[in-house]
Amino acid sequence: MDAVKNFALIGAAGFIAPRHMRAIAETGNRLVAIADPHDAVGVVDRYFPEAKYFREIERFDRFLEKTRRSSEEARVHYVSICSPNYLHDAHCRLALRVRANVICEKPLVIKPWNLDPLVDIERETGCRIYAVLQLRLHPAVQALRAELASRPRPGSTDVVLTYVTRRGAWYHASWKGNEEQSGGLLTNIGIHFFDMLLWLFGPPQRLAVHQRTRERVAGMLDLERARVRWLLSVSEEDLPRSVREAGGHAHRSLTLDGREFEFSEGFTDLHTLVYRDVLAGGGFGIADARPSIQLVQDLRTTDPTPPAPQEGHPSLER
Repeated sequence: MDAVKNFALIGAAGFIAPRHMRAIAETGNRLVAIADPHDAVGVVDRYFPEAKYFREIERFDRFLEKTRRSSEEARVHYVSICSPNYLHDAHCRLALRVRANVICEKPLVIKPWNLDPLVDIERETGCRIYAVLQLRLHPAVQALRAELASRPRPGSTDVVLTYVTRRGAWYHASWKGNEEQSGGLLTNIGIHFFDMLLWLFGPPQRLAVHQRTRERVAGMLDLERARVRWLLSVSEEDLPRSVREAGGHAHRSLTLDGREFEFSEGFTDLHTLVYRDVLAGGGFGIADARPSIQLVQDLRTTDPTPPAPQEGHPSLER
């Protein structure tokens, strides 16, 4: 039986942190410490009520260093990072310097050139950074990738991606609404989908942005094996009427040559799959995360232009 690993977690008061806590518990490991300047971290009691809590990152760092100098059984083996996007690389560096591996939420960094120092510190410390690219582990996405790979002559697939997730006024007032801190909609709600598309259909050949507002961004990607028309939105107005009438707040749609691809179920279980993959010797590293981070940077710095015929997302054409 594999030895139990000790985890620490940064960003325990955030939305995504409970999925990491649950994944640590479901893989039979132990969360020994959490850190967050906000003390609304009571969710930890559901999984690890004995975990130490640190409001200041400096005291958390001291705890990690102290345990590093003690026994193998007591030291922290992994640090899970769920902090705001713009702090991810700093927190990755903190973890590596106390000789802990990292499991980091998306994106590892906002700007792609900030990945290179992390590669250097990995090399210096011998520890690894693992990116949470959970859609690659979604059973339906893996089955689709296998199907695409089995096609005798893979041609260009017509893909339409729509992701709408309603957000209230708080979103734009928080760090998530600050492009310098979150990377904007393209990063904050889109990067997992862009990673999935690159993983399925290959690298980009051409890209365009057709609309960019505070609440909506849309464009087109020519990938090696697909043309993708995409739209990301946090506006309730972009939700289908049927979703709004049912009281829903999110809509995910991916069509391939007009055929709806269903992958809405199972999202809440994917973090446990990520942890199992990492602990079994797999996981996705910096090199795996780099293409989508670079793509999002290219999209973020591309000036919007009107779509050419048949290249705009259907909702823009309407």
